[in-house]
Amino acid sequence: MARWNGISPDDIIRPGDRLRLEPAAGAATARRPEAPRAPRASPDDPEHRPPTWRWPVDVGSVAGLVRQPSGGVGLRIDGGLNQPILAAADGKVVYTGSALRGYGQLVIINHVRGWLTAYGHNAFVQVKEGDEVRAGQQIAAMGLGPGQQPMLYFEIRLEGEPLDPLTQLPPR
Repeated sequence: MARWNGISPDDIIRPGDRLRLEPAAGAATARRPEAPRAPRASPDDPEHRPPTWRWPVDVGSVAGLVRQPSGGVGLRIDGGLNQPILAAADGKVVYTGSALRGYGQLVIINHVRGWLTAYGHNAFVQVKEGDEVRAGQQIAAMGLGPGQQPMLYFEIRLEGEPLDPLTQLPPR
């Protein structure tokens, strides 16, 4: 826009000045080249090898895959109110709170090589941001999800992209 209007960095734009919002008719426009897209991270890539996962609850039934309006994809695991929620792998707690719509009281743990786990709909949280946690350590207690049913919403993400947790967790 500065080029179209002959404006230099030292020029001052004042109220009432008329500015061109598009190039003059017939003027050549230079398109900014698009940055090449980085290849999507994959669990098969040794650089993004996943941690050794464990289930985030010792008992409970998998009710199925859930797609969040925010783009998340995770598991709904039904269980009992205040049932222990466990860290799925070693990592560092990077978020606790309820600011993300659709997740209820949430804990997010950052693991190695770009992996994150999210644990939603907790009754209460036993960790705080910055805490280092170990696989199997209790981090929260199961709370009520949609429909006021005790449940855990569990996500696994690689470089921010949600993956189907059933493809990552060990068989039960």
